[in-house]
Amino acid sequence: MRRTVMMRFTGLAFAVLVVSGVAGSTARADPTLQDLLAIQLRAQGYACDQPLKAERDDKLSKPDNEAWTLTCSNATYRVSRVPDLAAKVEEIKPE
Repeated sequence: MRRTVMMRFTGLAFAVLVVSGVAGSTARADPTLQDLLAIQLRAQGYACDQPLKAERDDKLSKPDNEAWTLTCSNATYRVSRVPDLAAKVEEIKPE
């Protein structure tokens, strides 16, 4: 009898863990490109309060060196990314 109760409890506990894991994983949203660029800028000391959009600059982009224009709520930046290196960041002043 005691073994049956323990097995039921273990099965119930496992079911709760599985259901909570599935519910928790669907609640998280994957970060967007502009979120990832903003995180990188903040890590390098630049202010980006709220990333609004990221546009790839095809003229400045090269293989293994992507160039992006990141528009934040407080500033606009030109960001050049090379794998395994810090991003080259230039603030674009409004004209």
